[in-house]
This record gives sequence, structure tokens and C-alpha cells, in this order.
Amino acid sequence: RICDITQKGYEKKRAKLLAPIQLTPGLSSEPTSSPNAVPVAAPRQHRAHRSGGTRDDRYRSDIHTEAVQAALARHKEEKMALPMPTKRRSAFAQSSAENCTPPDTSSASEDEGSLRRRQAAISAMLAQNLQSPEYWINRSVQSSSTSSSASSTLSHGDGKTQNHSQGQTSILADVLAHTRIESSSVPPDVTSTVPQDRNSRADLPPNITVRGMSRGQSRSSMMDTAAGVPAHSRVSTKIQQLLNTLKRPKRPPLSEFFLDDFEEIVEVPQPDPNTPRPEGRQMIPVKGEPLGVVSNWPPALQAALARWGATQAKSPALTALDITGKPLYTLTYGKLWSRSLKLAYTLLNKLGTKNEPVLKPGDRVALVYPNSDPGMFWVAFYGCLLAEVIPVPIEVPLSLKDAGSQQIGFLLGSCGVGLALTSEVCLKGLPKTQNGEIMQFKGWPRLKWVVTDTKYLTKPSKDWQPHIPTANTDTAYIEYKASKEGTVMGVAVSKISMLTHCQALTQACNYCEGETLVNVLDFKKDSGLWHGVLTSVMNRIHTISVSYSVMKACPLSWVQRVHVHKGSVSSCDAFLNVFQSHGLKPEMICPCASSPEAMTVAIRRPGAQGTPLPARAILSMAGLSHGVIRVNTEDKNSALTVQDVGHVMPGGLMCIVKPDGPPMLCKTDEIGEIVLNSRVGGTMYYGLPGVTKNTFEVIPINSGGTPIGDVPFTRTGLLGFVGPGSLVFVVGKIEGLLSVSGRRHNADDLVATALAVEPVKTVYRGRIAVFSVTVFYDERVVIVAEQRPDANEEDSFQWMSRVLQAIDSIHQVGLYCLALVPANTLPKTHLGGIHISETKQHFLEGSLHPCNILMCPHTCVTNLPKPRQKQPVGVGPASIMVGNLVAGKRIAQASGRDLGLIDDQEQSRKHQFLSEALQWRAQTDPDHVLYMLLNAKGVAVSTATCSQLHKRAEKITAALLERGGINTGDNVVLLYPPGIDLIASFYGCLYAGCIPVTVRPPHPQNLAATLPTVRMIIDVSKAACILTTQTLMKILRSKEAAGCVNVKTWPNIIDTDDLPRKRPSNIYKPPTAEMLAYLDFSVSTTGMLTGVKISHSAVNALCRSIKLQCELYSSRQIAICMDPYCGLGFVLWCMSSVYSGHQSILIPPMELETSLPLWLSTLSQYKIRDTFCSYSVMELCTKGLGTQTEALKARGVNLSCVRSCVVIAEERPRLALTQSFSRLFKDLGLSPRAVSTAFGARVNLAICLQGTAGPDPSTVYVDMKSLRHDRVRLVERGAPQSLPLMESGTILPGVRVIIVNPETRGPLGDSHLGEIWVNSPHNASGYYTICGEESLQADHFNTRLSFGDTETLWARTGYLGFVRRTELLDASGDRHDALFVVGSLDETLELRGLRYHPIDIETSVSRAHRSIAESAVFTWTNLLVVVVELSGSEQEALDLVPLVTNVVLKEHHLIVGVVVIVDPGVIPINSRGEKQRMHLRDSFLADQLDPIYVAYNM
Repeated sequence: RICDITQKGYEKKRAKLLAPIQLTPGLSSEPTSSPNAVPVAAPRQHRAHRSGGTRDDRYRSDIHTEAVQAALARHKEEKMALPMPTKRRSAFAQSSAENCTPPDTSSASEDEGSLRRRQAAISAMLAQNLQSPEYWINRSVQSSSTSSSASSTLSHGDGKTQNHSQGQTSILADVLAHTRIESSSVPPDVTSTVPQDRNSRADLPPNITVRGMSRGQSRSSMMDTAAGVPAHSRVSTKIQQLLNTLKRPKRPPLSEFFLDDFEEIVEVPQPDPNTPRPEGRQMIPVKGEPLGVVSNWPPALQAALARWGATQAKSPALTALDITGKPLYTLTYGKLWSRSLKLAYTLLNKLGTKNEPVLKPGDRVALVYPNSDPGMFWVAFYGCLLAEVIPVPIEVPLSLKDAGSQQIGFLLGSCGVGLALTSEVCLKGLPKTQNGEIMQFKGWPRLKWVVTDTKYLTKPSKDWQPHIPTANTDTAYIEYKASKEGTVMGVAVSKISMLTHCQALTQACNYCEGETLVNVLDFKKDSGLWHGVLTSVMNRIHTISVSYSVMKACPLSWVQRVHVHKGSVSSCDAFLNVFQSHGLKPEMICPCASSPEAMTVAIRRPGAQGTPLPARAILSMAGLSHGVIRVNTEDKNSALTVQDVGHVMPGGLMCIVKPDGPPMLCKTDEIGEIVLNSRVGGTMYYGLPGVTKNTFEVIPINSGGTPIGDVPFTRTGLLGFVGPGSLVFVVGKIEGLLSVSGRRHNADDLVATALAVEPVKTVYRGRIAVFSVTVFYDERVVIVAEQRPDANEEDSFQWMSRVLQAIDSIHQVGLYCLALVPANTLPKTHLGGIHISETKQHFLEGSLHPCNILMCPHTCVTNLPKPRQKQPVGVGPASIMVGNLVAGKRIAQASGRDLGLIDDQEQSRKHQFLSEALQWRAQTDPDHVLYMLLNAKGVAVSTATCSQLHKRAEKITAALLERGGINTGDNVVLLYPPGIDLIASFYGCLYAGCIPVTVRPPHPQNLAATLPTVRMIIDVSKAACILTTQTLMKILRSKEAAGCVNVKTWPNIIDTDDLPRKRPSNIYKPPTAEMLAYLDFSVSTTGMLTGVKISHSAVNALCRSIKLQCELYSSRQIAICMDPYCGLGFVLWCMSSVYSGHQSILIPPMELETSLPLWLSTLSQYKIRDTFCSYSVMELCTKGLGTQTEALKARGVNLSCVRSCVVIAEERPRLALTQSFSRLFKDLGLSPRAVSTAFGARVNLAICLQGTAGPDPSTVYVDMKSLRHDRVRLVERGAPQSLPLMESGTILPGVRVIIVNPETRGPLGDSHLGEIWVNSPHNASGYYTICGEESLQADHFNTRLSFGDTETLWARTGYLGFVRRTELLDASGDRHDALFVVGSLDETLELRGLRYHPIDIETSVSRAHRSIAESAVFTWTNLLVVVVELSGSEQEALDLVPLVTNVVLKEHHLIVGVVVIVDPGVIPINSRGEKQRMHLRDSFLADQLDPIYVAYNM
């Protein structure tokens, strides 16, 4: 007896619980025991799949259904709003479910009912009326700004509008209107055309902030309300719903922490004091009855066959049924004996030559026979036994894509199988190659196939007799077994075990000679083989074999056979109530428990008539999850009823041990793994000695840790306990065990609960798979079900939401992911069940192709690190300085060579202004070619010598002064394609004393997106006139342009194509070098349009700095392939050559679109030593030319001349891209040291540039976790969570940088990440502002440190980085200080108190699946949103949702709130190849992305 319940108490409790359902005595309530507790010859496989249509009766239980409905009803009271995922209409058109998918409500004008598809709508129908759009508009305004009422507002779809005062609503409307103008969001590259708002200070498209106008407000308004989002936007309302859902109280907070590797903290659940603990005494091993001694028991199984074959030849051994359930043929014992003998003789003597037989005794042979042909299998099996070769029965491979086929290959390989026996019919059905050979199955060894039909067998010669030794410990046969991970291993059964097992079964089941047995199980393995093939022959029983295909066609066939043949039947009591009226006796039902390793573990003996019905245990699910047996008292909803599986097998000794860790004996009220010592089990996993030891040679230990004896036990893989009267109870299998947060759940119990949630409308034939995946240090539960073809989205989502609640209520475990896949798409086992390990594999690889998915990481991931609390800086500056010095940390600063000390003999040094330098060159060296512009064919379409450029500039100056009516100091917009016209007009402006503003021309095919940006820069810069070409002038005045902007208000437009030869009366010379030279406008990645002022002295200093760094002289040639509109690209394209006198070969990047190799072949043709490009050009070459290196080589392209190839950028170096570029073109002679990067920012266009003098750029690996805490910790390459960073190039001469804490503005030590501040003679003079907001300008341009060197004026770059002193030496012989740029401060995401860089998360996401082309992340009200471009088929869209969630959780410890799957090319990228994340965010919130799928993670 169990110590905590007496038999009497048990009976009393049982009677009380069963009282309500006494009408059907013996009916099992609850999902009954485990799938392994099966009746002896019960239709196990059949039972699992009998239901043709609505639900799976394997788990059928009325009480359980009631329990689930009750649990759901409880949830119904707490109404919740869950946003339903958004799916594009076209997606998944190939699934037949599409026919009845409701119309998509993607446009806001349609009915917004989809918002109310909430999780807790438990009632079968959503009967509420759908409200009008206005109602939802009001609601979403309220909900997005008044969080107190938000949860109630969105959760009840009952039509009662909230009575908010009119005033409040109008205030909100004002707030929204205001935030829309100020939101720093959309970059103007892709502006939507919305009516202009006249209140904003410049006439610009909404959602764009001009840097210098309202930067203060713009950043703050971002997170407060739905900034810049139309209030009726469906997406933001859904996100609001999601936030409301997440606001619900979670499980009690967990307080205990442990340190995981470094300062990262992962929560550990503290043991709950109320957790039930085992209280019983230690269990005592349970003995089965002794094996009886039988006088005429044969010495071996073959001997029994020989005996019956000789003495009872006419006696029927086997009857097979055809598909209709009629007998097909009967095999007598005589026939069975003679055919087996023939086969044994053939195998040993006829397959090879006499001297070299193919088979020797002890070899392993595969048996490949279909389930419909038991006769052939029997003959093959006994033939092998007689020939003393070892049969390995396996399933017939039907196709190359069979689930688990590769693992079968592993089994054949580990068993060393080289020969397969099969029937002629079966051989014909195997998949063949074109020339008729049998296909080579994936992972299989090469097999020789032998057909065993009688006509191919040879009659043995008179003198040949089979050798039948007495049963010993040699292997008789090998039975296959699949583990939880899907690996298939072979359990070897010895001859003595096989014989003893037959004897034990005969004794336990009272088998008598000459009886009839009906077998509906698979005869190749398990009970079907043990009873229906082996024990039956031992006892001369007549077996009627009913195959699974017969069962499917005619479920009653086996019962009819029992009736016809008056045989004994054993089956489970789930159908007792059906057949009791037909005379079925309750005591005849004999469940048993078995496993491939230990064979039959326990079996209920057939009872005498009238004996009391067997015992039941009604256990608490909560207790079970803690591995403790508790009789369920309080909550009948979470109870599990189990029946016993009888007593231990005769001759067996059984213990219950802890399933994990050392095999310690359990207490009497504890659930553990059943281990068995007997002479009947398997002996080993064939060919796998390591795994064998842990399973077949276990010696249990007691609580003190000492072994209880020296007899080895075998692990059965069954979980259970021993109840009163030594009855064995099985509650599950190890392989169905899910261990979540220290609690154990049984997959079958979860399936039962899911099936009890009215699956009729949704789940196809009850096909549900449950498994767990390891994500972020714990197991997470995943449920995958097949969706009926006619199920609609609403029903499916409803069903999924209810399963979540039911499982949460009954099992107290959160689901991580619930996926629905189209009907019949899950991998099947050979009998049609779901192949769990293969399904899990598909899930993890992203090849399941779900049609609906619901992820709930927020509810079930409770072990995230504690959010970091930022510590207030209470320590004074001086002590920080001293602290750093004591800790041996340098202040993080670095500088380039000193500009003043470098002697520069060049004449151009004497010229303060570039305009003077050009005039001087035109006089002294008029025919020196400065510029050469190439077209797509590589032909120079135009060149400019010094004098040509000077004369061209003069013509433009004259035109400006005459036609433009320009005053000195006016701004002039230059609108040109990349080329020499742009350069000439730049100098024309300088000669005229105007300030040039270069603007990228609009794209003629995409005016709507690009023209507003042009208009905006023209308006903001208050340009007095526009210089451009005739073609562009026509575009600016075209009808198409009028559709995007107001073309009537353009300033004066001058086309410079055919200008008369005129010289200006005089060339302007600025009075001081501090005067403005030009304005540099650029759109940042955060969507800010920023114009900076560059003075003449800055231009001069920058050109000189570049000249010295790159050693540029008039004899040099450089090639430039990048856009010349802003930043360092513009300086190199337009100014550097005029200053240094070198020749620049200009390659417009758009020419590469028609001729990819243009840039590389130019480098080769002109033997260029230095070249400059952008990331987009490098990416174009890497992707487009990667496969063509051989062809380029053949064309004579040789890059060995290139000494430096510098990528010009304002971002962290893209190490992966530069490395793959170097590797790809190494074959063309490109030196791996050549590729490097530059770094500039708005406040200083060039801070770093890898020159010729400095050491090679170094690469370091930093710890990502420390980086999130703004710390820099170097780690080894390949360390987990390491991030490779490349130095951004050598710091330019005259430049000093220092790393500063952006909050305190104090200098940092070199182990800290901080903002890069820069001091240099070529810093920009300030932002170009309209109203001259001096405070903002001072903040960024003339800032002082709060302590330390407080005199120097610095400019803040807005980028985070760090400085490291390397072992390398610079030109002056000192150790080189390297600057590493990590990312833009504006772009960083502050989540959980930590600082994340979007690019790091995006890198992880892009690695998650082969079909992810590009990704971008941003935050919205503290939710992380990941947008993924899908390059594969739309079928794969939903596969990405769990993979993206997993990878971000694993590598960044963040939970993704929303996953948006879009088409390739949706993520906006600016001309520099940088992602415009803020713009993407606004398009998402305004519902303009047309996503394929939007998943809201719960």
C-alpha cells in the first residue's frame, strides 16, 4: 500500500468520484494511462488512428472534456483582447483552406472587426456586432494615450462606448496632430504625399524633422503616443492590444538569481515552499512470481517449430486477411517449417560460391516486408533463425522522403547490414532509378536485395540439416527502436531471452496449445512480434493476422474474426461499454506495459469470472508535474485517471528510479523510471556500446548512494509507480516527457487537453504533435496541429487562443508556440501517426510551413535577466579620474599626426581658398587632366584639364551673375547627375561668391518618392536659384512632378548645358577663411535631414589632411566609384583633385547597374593604386560578380596594383562584407591588406581614413553582453557572444578624438563605450538653421568636457565607439591608437535598461533562415519589432516567426514583440546603403508595408 492512502480510503474516494458516471461501470475517465499501457494484442496502432473524422479517440474522455470546458469558462470571465495576426490575402493561396478565408480587413476603411478577435472569446460564436470605423478611431485614440482605460476599452466588443469627455478627446486630437509634425521619423527619400501642414516652420512633408529646427521635441515625442501615426491605423491599435495583454499580471515575480558566465543575470525560479515533495519510505524492489518449470519445454524456438512441423503439419499456423477482411491464405505448421528450411539452405549455400559464401552465421540481414504479407515475414524470420543469421525487421521504404528514413540508415549501418530480404511484390514497389536499379536511400549503406518467394528457393540436399543449438546468449534478432531525438537504434535480443520471454508470456497469459489468437498489431516488432509470431509458434497457436490497412478499411474485421474463431481477445476498456452488450467480459481485458529494451514489463493476468474490477488511481496533475503521487482532491479539472497494468512479469525484479541523474531508488509516493531485471529483456543496442551501458547495465542505488546489489537492471523508458498490492501503474514515457522550469509534463496529456478544446472545426483528424525545444536555458513547449482544409482563420485563431488557456489552467504551463499546418503535411510514421522528432526537426529548420502561428514568449519565458537599473552618478569627476588612473585605465583618446609640423612644399599650400588653387593650376599647368568620367562601357565620355575646368566654371559664374540676379552669400542648389558638370558648377558658385548646395537629382521613374526630398532641401536651404541640366529642368517642370510638389514655386532654374562664352568681370575672393564655402545636406538613418556649414578653412584643412594621409600628388591617379552628393564622397569627387593635383577617374555607381565589372576592370586597366567606393558598390560587386571571378581573370582583370581600397561610410565597418569582398577577389590578385574603411559624421566629414603610412587596420572581438552595459571587454575569436569589430581607419592628421560619457559629458577610460567627440581644423562650423537655434548648435559643435581638459572645444559626432591602444607602431614609432565605431547613438535601442545596436540583432536574425534576405529592427512603445524580407516562397513566411523569436531570445536575451514578414526590397535603404529604420517604423505603423504576415507575440 502507498503510505499516504489506505485501501479503504481509496475505495471510498473512488466511489465518490465515480458516482456521477456509474451508469457506465469500468469506463475510463481521463486520458488513460500511457500509450504503452496497451492490451496484449490490442489494436494499439489502430486505436491511435481510428477516428475517421472529427477527433482522436485515443485521448477521448468526457470528464477531461468537461474539465477543459470548465477551465475555459473561468477564463471567459477575465475578458482579454489579443490581436489576431494579419495575413496578406495572397499568402498561402495554395492551401485549400483559402477558399473560405474571410476577406482581409487591411484597409482602414473596411470594418475593423478583426481587432476584436480576442483570445478569451471562449463562447463558440462571436455574436457581438462589428462597430463602425469611427467607433474604432475614437477608441484607438483613447487607448493609445490613456493607458488606464486602454485595457477595458479594447477588450469588450460589446458596443458600449466609453463616456470620455468631449474636451479630452479634442485635446488628444491636438496632441496627435502636434506629434505628427514633430515626430522624427520618415526620411524624406520615400515621403508620402500628405497635405502640407502650414503650422510647421518650413513647408516640408510631414514626419520629417529638419536637424536644427525641432530636434529637442522630435526625440521626446516618439515614445509617448502613436507619434506620427494616423489614429485609425490598424497596426498601432493591435500593438496597443498587445501591450494591454502584456500588462496583465504575470506569474509571481521570481527573486533568486544566479550569475551566468559574467555580469549577465538569468533568473532561477526559487523553489516554491508549497511544492509537493515525496514523503514515503524508500521503495523495495518488487518481484514477479517465479517462472514455472515446464517438462516438455523445447531447448530453442526453432526446435518448437521443427517439432510442430513434423508432428502437426496440417495444423494451421497463420491466417492472413485481405483488404475486405476475408481470409486470404492460411499457412500450416508443415508449410512454415518446409519453407523456412528452404530459405535457410538458400541463404547459407546458394548466394555466393562454395568457398566464398555471402552470408555466414551471425551476419545481420534486413527484413523488408509490407504489413499486408505476414506469411512471407514469418518464413523469412524463421528461415534466418534456422540459418543462424540475425534478422533486423524494418519498415518498407516507400519514397526517398520517408520520415525517419535516414535514421533507419543509421540503424542498418550500426548493425552492419549488407543484405536485405524482401518479397517480389515488395521489390517491384520500391522506388527505382531510371535504369531500374533500386534507389540509394539517404543515409543507407549499400544493400544487396534478395527475393524470398518460394519459387526462388532451393530445396535442401538430403544430407543438409539445420544446426539448432540449445538457446544461449548469442543474438537471435534485432528489434528497432526510435529515441526521443529520432535516432533509431537496434535492440539485440539473445536466443535465451527470446525463449524465456515466450515462456513468461505463456505463463502470464495462460496460453494453451491449439488456441486461436487474433493479432492486430505490427508483427515486425513489439507485442505483435512477441505474441503473434514467437509465443504463438511456441504453443502451436493459430494466429489470425489483421493488418493495419484492413483495420482502416473495416474496423470491425478483427472483432468478427474473434467471433468466427471463438478465440481469446485482449483489448482496452475504452470500448468495453460498446462490446459488453455483445458478451465481452470485463475481466478479460489485460493491459500491459512494454518497451523495446525490457520487452514486456508487466501485464494484467486474465481474471476469473466475477473477480472485482481492477484498481484505478485518480492523480493530481500538479503533483505529477513535480514527480509526486497525490490523489486529486481539490480540483477535478486537473486530474488524471490511470489504470494498473497488472503485476511484474514472471521471473522479473522491478525498481523505480529517478529518471535523471544517478539511478537512485524512488520513494513509494514518487514517480520514476521503471527499471527491470529479468532474463527476458534485450541485451544491448547493437554496435553502440556507449549508450548500451547507460541503459542495460544500471545498478540502482539507495538514498545513501550505495548500490542495492550487483545485478544489472535495464531502463524501460516508462514512467510509473508501484501501487497497492504490487500493481504497476504507468503514467507516461521518458520520450514524451517535457521538463519545463523543473516540472515534468507528459506530451500525451497535453495532446488530450488540446483535443478536448472543441477541435472539430479546426483540427484535422485529431492530428496534434507536442514536443519541447530548448530556448534560453529552458525547455519550451510547442504544439503543432494539422488544420482542416475548411477551417477559417477566425475559428483557428479562436481554437489556438483557447488551447493556450486550457493548458495554462490544467497543466499550469505556458505554451511557447502553437502552429497549425495544412492537413496531411506533417511527417508520418509508417502507420500514419505523426513522426514527432521529424516534426521538431522541421520546426527548428524552418520547413514546417505553418498556415497559422501563435507565439507566446512573453508569458512563458520567465527567466530573463533582471532589467539593468542605471546607477545615478554620485561620484565626483576628480574621483572618477583618479579611479581610472589607479585601475591602470588610460583616458580613451587618440589623435592623428600633427598637421602643423608636416612640411608641405606644394605651391597649393599658399592658397587659402580652393577657387584660388584652381586658378593657379589653370595658369601653371593648364593641360594637366584633373578629371575623367567613364560610362558603362569604360569609355571616357568627358575629361577636364585644369584650364577647361577653370573656363567652364567662369561661364557658369557669368550665367549666375547675369541670369540669376545672385547676391554674394546666396545659396545655390546644384542638381546634377554624377559628373564633371557638377564639379564645374561647384567652382562656378565659388567664383561668384555663392554658397553651393549639392542635391541628388530626383529619380525619373520614382518621382513621388524622390522629388519631395529635393523640394525640401531647396526650401530649407532658401536657395536663390537652381543650376541643372536641360533634361532635369524638364523633369522639374513636368506634369508628373506637379503631381508630387508645387512646381510653380521653384526658384529661378538655370540650365548650364549650352552657355555662351563669357567671362565674369571679377572672381570673388572671400574676406576671411572662416566664411562658408558650401552646405552639405544629408538624410541620416533616423530620418533626420541635416545640413551642415563647411567653411573655407575647413575645406582647406580637410583636403590637406587627405593629401597627406593618402600621399596624393599630381602624378597620381585615383578611381572614385560612389555618389558625390554629401560627406567625404563629395570632397573626394569635387575638391581633393583641385587641391592635390592628382587625376580622379570618376565612375558613377549607376553605371554599374548595366555593367557590373566596370569598376574592377577600370582599376586593372589604369593600374590604379588607390580607389574609393561605397558599401552599396562593394555589395553589388560581391553579390553580382562573386561567381564570375574566373571569367574576369580570363578577360585579364588583375587587381594586384591596388594598394588601398577605401569604403567611405558614416557607420560601423561592415566586416563581413569587406572580408567576403577581399576573399572573393583574392584570385584576381587583390591584396587582403588593401580593403579598409573610412569614418565621418555630420559634424566632421572625415575623422578616419586608412592611408598609406599607418599600420593595417586591426580587428578585435568584444563581448556583446558587456557592450550592452557600455563596457568593452575583449575576448578571443570564436568566443560565445563575441562580436568582431574592425578599426575604422587611421585617424587623419590634425584630428583628435576622445570617448565621452554622453550623459555626464566626462571623459571615459578605454574599457568603456562612449560617444566619440572630435576636435579638428576641418570640423563643420555648425548646423545650417533657419531660425539660428544657437543652443542646439553649441550643444553639438562647441562642447566642453565636464571635467579633465575643460578648455578644448569638441564636436559631438553622435556615434558610440571606443579607443584601444594596439601593439602596432604608427609612422612616428609610437604605439598606434585604434578607433572602433560601434554605432549611431540615435539608432540604439534602450531595452530592459541595456543598450542594443540594431545591426547586431539584425545580423542574428539574418542568420536564422536561408530565406531571410534582409531584416531591420526598431522599437515601438518598448516592444521590439523585427521586419524580415522573405526571399523564398510565401509558404515559408510563418516558418520565420519562431526562428526569429528564438535567435533574438538566445543571442540577445530579448523577447520580440512583433514579427513582420515583407517582400524583398521593402526595407528602405538610402544612397549610402544604410537602412532607414525610423522610416520603416512609420510605414509599419501607418499600415503602408503590405506585409505578407504580421505576428504579434504574446
